[in-house]
Amino acid sequence: MKKNTDESIYTKTKYENSCHLTKKDIEIALEEALKKIDENLAVFTHQFPSESSINNRYVPIDNDRGWGQGFWTGILWLAYEATGDERYRKVAELQVKTFETRIEEKIGVNHHDMGFLYSLSCVSAYHLTGNEAAKKAALQAADHLVSRYREKGQFIQAWGDIDDPKAYRLIIDCLMNIPLLYWAAGVTKEDHYYQKAYHHMRTTVKNIFREDFSAYHTFYFDPETGAPVKGVTHQGHSDDSAWARGQAWGMYGVLLSYVYTKEKDLIDLYKKVTHYFLNHLPEDHVSYWDLDFMSGDEPRDSSAAAIAVCSLLEIDKWLDETDPFKKIYQNAAKEILKSLIERYSTKEDPNSNGLLLHAVYAKPENLGVDECNIWGDYFYMEALVRLLKDWDLYW
Repeated sequence: MKKNTDESIYTKTKYENSCHLTKKDIEIALEEALKKIDENLAVFTHQFPSESSINNRYVPIDNDRGWGQGFWTGILWLAYEATGDERYRKVAELQVKTFETRIEEKIGVNHHDMGFLYSLSCVSAYHLTGNEAAKKAALQAADHLVSRYREKGQFIQAWGDIDDPKAYRLIIDCLMNIPLLYWAAGVTKEDHYYQKAYHHMRTTVKNIFREDFSAYHTFYFDPETGAPVKGVTHQGHSDDSAWARGQAWGMYGVLLSYVYTKEKDLIDLYKKVTHYFLNHLPEDHVSYWDLDFMSGDEPRDSSAAAIAVCSLLEIDKWLDETDPFKKIYQNAAKEILKSLIERYSTKEDPNSNGLLLHAVYAKPENLGVDECNIWGDYFYMEALVRLLKDWDLYW
């Protein structure tokens, strides 16, 4: 494995003190988010919000393509957990049926995003209500995900037909999809799910992080030998830059693998990947769409910030009180979340049916730039719920 260098936190003083985000502040933010959800519940009962908004409004789509529908159902499960209101549960359970149909009929699943689709919709349903049909659908999704595992290289292929040599690559996002396999191993006691998740994770962390622990978006392998070929970007600023959402996926994804494997080197890796993210935040603590940028007129990506917050809150469970970074990470999480609440939430935008403004889907494609996106909304809700209750992972 290549030798890496940890940047550590050279802006450490930024997070030495608490920003005094209070429980009341978080409760008010959650109330505002729930108002938005309630206003749109009827529209998004039998349909789902589009992955990103147009002029800060989501349009309704069916559960027959894409990778984002699970985030909306996950938001409903979070709302149900936070309030106990059966309205959210009833809508979420209706939507679970569409996920059952989608995986049974293999509709729009020629990709690796089974965790994004099924962990937040069906694993959570089974976890919260014991829904056996949701469990079955999630296991079918896990089976589909392992079907994309490539023995040569030991990774799960991200996109495209599995016999396409030009598509022989992984992307960093899949660190968030493989918890579906860890979960499947736990409920079935079938080890092959765990082994494929584990090997994918090890292949990813060996190749996707550069010497400074910034992340490539995607990494190619030789289809004949499985040897690593090159890291490039698909959604970042350049092949050598750190796409902000990818870095945040890396933070949370590495940590989730630690939760399931308990291999301590992943905590060390988490810290180094996280330090790179924190070191490249602008003054208001919410990242630009690519970490190459720390000032100027480039778009922000509030969704990357929300993902990072959730990882920073999760790591608190796994660090000893004596760890010098425990307090730093908690303060950073609250500082970023406070900025999201005060400067990026839609609470004062009656036109918007989203929760967070100023997110980016894919800047190089001019897709969803400076809009709401549904995963940003989900992770914002997850962060708020995490700080108000003892929350168990859906992942």
